[in-house]
Amino acid sequence: MIVRASQLFLPTLREAPADADAVSHKLLVRGGFIRQVGAGLFSFLPLGWRVHQKVVQIIREEIDAIGGQEMLCPVLTPAELWKTSGRYEITEVFKLEDRAGREFVLPLSHEETFTFHARELQSYKQLPQILYHFSTKERDESRPRGGLLRVREFVMKDAYSFDRDEAGMEHSFQLHAGAYRRIFERCGLQTYEVEAESGIMGGRESWDYLAPTGSGENELVLCENGDYQADREAARGVPRTPDFPESLSAPEDVETPGVATIEDLASFLDVDAAATSKAMPVVTADGRLVLGLVRGDDQLNEEKLTTELESGFRPATDDEIRATFGAGGGSLGPVGVDVEVVADELLRDGQFVTGANRDGWHLRGVEAGRDYQPRFADIRALQEGDRCPICGGTLSIQTAIEVGHIFKLGTHFSERFEARFLDEDGREKLLVMGSYGVGPARTIAAIVEQHHDEHGIAWPEAVAPYDAHVVALPGVEQQAEETAAALDAAGRDVLLDDRDQRAGEKFADADLIGCPIRVTVGKKTLDDGAVDVRDRATGDEHRVPIPELSGKLAGV
Repeated sequence: MIVRASQLFLPTLREAPADADAVSHKLLVRGGFIRQVGAGLFSFLPLGWRVHQKVVQIIREEIDAIGGQEMLCPVLTPAELWKTSGRYEITEVFKLEDRAGREFVLPLSHEETFTFHARELQSYKQLPQILYHFSTKERDESRPRGGLLRVREFVMKDAYSFDRDEAGMEHSFQLHAGAYRRIFERCGLQTYEVEAESGIMGGRESWDYLAPTGSGENELVLCENGDYQADREAARGVPRTPDFPESLSAPEDVETPGVATIEDLASFLDVDAAATSKAMPVVTADGRLVLGLVRGDDQLNEEKLTTELESGFRPATDDEIRATFGAGGGSLGPVGVDVEVVADELLRDGQFVTGANRDGWHLRGVEAGRDYQPRFADIRALQEGDRCPICGGTLSIQTAIEVGHIFKLGTHFSERFEARFLDEDGREKLLVMGSYGVGPARTIAAIVEQHHDEHGIAWPEAVAPYDAHVVALPGVEQQAEETAAALDAAGRDVLLDDRDQRAGEKFADADLIGCPIRVTVGKKTLDDGAVDVRDRATGDEHRVPIPELSGKLAGV
């Protein structure tokens, strides 16, 4: 196929948008791949859509290869499905009503809809099943940024597996893990398969696929010894040991007037901040007030707490805090309160200073298990200086882009939707589910972040908009046509730059657009019948006779 640049909608720019920070944002806009319509809303222009669809096809081929069946579910979704799953109140979900007042959502994923359809699976003989689609998703993102990295509307491939038991789900999960590794390898991406938090998606175990980049919304945690890697949201680090004061046989009241922060408390009592605790009251989607508790020098990891509670949540209001604890937010603690307490694992051993649930007072010597009965979970955020939980080595943190995420949902959704089947033993059982997402747009952004130089993008061949970019200089139009025809005959997709532009502009656009091969047809071609073939990624250049192009390019 030959496409002429003179006929192509290809609005390249010399300057990047003023608000663009990420390299991928700058180059995709400058190269005429995408354009912003509004905050977090982008159109894919013809060049960008070709790349997008090449990524989509790679994903499709790999999911089909493991038994996936492609279908399509609507974007407009009855709100009742999301109320059934318990995800309707998620802040990021767009909600709307039709003219009759019926409620709908614009989903950010399709677990509800696919589980709704899976209720038609009646027998173990119909299992396992893998269903997937490419669909537009909507997310009420509060801070869109980074071009394609944090957007309000995007296309995602989401797949769902339905199995009869945990072993079956594990098999489906591993099939997808292998498919994802092949997808990203074919896209030319370096990625890490890491443990992650399930958060609002539900389930207890999930893996992220993180591409280390210069820009991104995620952070990749790696051990210097190579034996641990994780998304920072899920990472488990080993912090320093607190310097505990002398133990007490029972909690002891201590007046702390005007103390409002952990730093103030540690200074006022002359104790290690790590020997204090910090209380965060939250309200779950179903209205439960829960007290999250972490060490005073730590921060609460909201994704981990969401996974532990199997629910989204919001901070409790001042009125809710006062009504429940009888004190303001700076004096809260777990002793003597009639609420569920989720305490971080680090509070399992030792005695800590906590709020006394009286304004201006704290308690010394508070010990979990003796003075209050919490539910323990890892809910702290990894911090700089933490050590590897496996070998004690140094952990490093790199910026990364999440390009894929796979989840073991278990019966989280099937139970809510009563999606059951009749097993071989004649008993009704819940379908055991997995969920698997890939974002083509994020994948494109990650590819650009990993494959570019100071002149523009250097696309891997599998996802490039065209295989070869023929630059025709003035006076050799016929030879340029012959060159493009030779490449086309060899099965290459060709972008022929036949525009009436200066040579410098054509070369700059070719470097910016980043097709794997640039073929220059110039005045010298009239003398020797050859062209200059340049590898975009390496810069290697060869002089090749036009009739020999198809054979020579196999080695370029």
